[in-house]
Amino acid sequence: MIRKLITLCATCLLSGVMPAHAEFRILATSADWGALATELGGDKVNVYTATSALQDVHQVNAKPSLVARARTADLVVANGADLEVGWLPVLLSESGNPKIRPGTPGFFEAAAYVKLLDVSGTADRSMGDVHPNGNPHIHLDPRNIALVAKALTARLAALDPANAPYYQSRGTDFQARWDQAITRWTAQGAKLKGVPVVAIHSDQRYLLNWLGMAQVATIEPKPGVPPSTGYLAGLVTRLTADQPKMILRNAYNDPKAADWLAAKTGLPIVLLPFSVGGTPEAKDLHGLFDETLKRLLAADR
Repeated sequence: MIRKLITLCATCLLSGVMPAHAEFRILATSADWGALATELGGDKVNVYTATSALQDVHQVNAKPSLVARARTADLVVANGADLEVGWLPVLLSESGNPKIRPGTPGFFEAAAYVKLLDVSGTADRSMGDVHPNGNPHIHLDPRNIALVAKALTARLAALDPANAPYYQSRGTDFQARWDQAITRWTAQGAKLKGVPVVAIHSDQRYLLNWLGMAQVATIEPKPGVPPSTGYLAGLVTRLTADQPKMILRNAYNDPKAADWLAAKTGLPIVLLPFSVGGTPEAKDLHGLFDETLKRLLAADR
């Protein structure tokens, strides 16, 4: 009997099939959606995050270890809006897991539940890393997090009905705490309205839109295209007239261009976590916004 049980367990491990009582397995494409899945799923889910806050989610390799995770996932929580277009389709195809194919209940795209900014409808390679269906960096507006959390709670309850009351309870609790936090963050950030800033990329778009801050320039001449020396020199002249208050840099950004521009203009660089885990203080979604506002407000004094 014991020998049969050992053989069965070994077979399950080798095949990637877990026993029936195993936790619900979630593969999230970013740290932020992984953090949200953990908030809502609690101890009923096993969440694996494909990327870290120190990675550019545009550029990820579909490594064998990720394929193995996708192969046994019950749910993929993706950002969507083509953010992961360079690697997620390959990952899903290589996994051979029919449960998480796009269009199935096991494939969840956060961007489908919010209003996207910067929808152009057209793009070509000459325009750089442009997303024609809208800016995909939706997680930096906390109001979007609330919308996605509501939809993800419903999806978890539908896919794992035995634990539906648990997910619904956690979802209700999260929404209450999140609504209170949004009220506090909005009040704190009111003094940032109209503050002009320089960003490296357009990935702060939702944060700046929520707070009413003004992005007067980007260090990249086109999205995803590194700046040339000539472009940066011209930017120095332009910023002398525009007079922004700070340069925003995300934890995952290469600091060289921002450091050069700061040295030439005297503008302070504000290092933002951008994602959960981007700074030691941004340990979860609440910490992400607490720390982001703290750093912005400190630079605006």
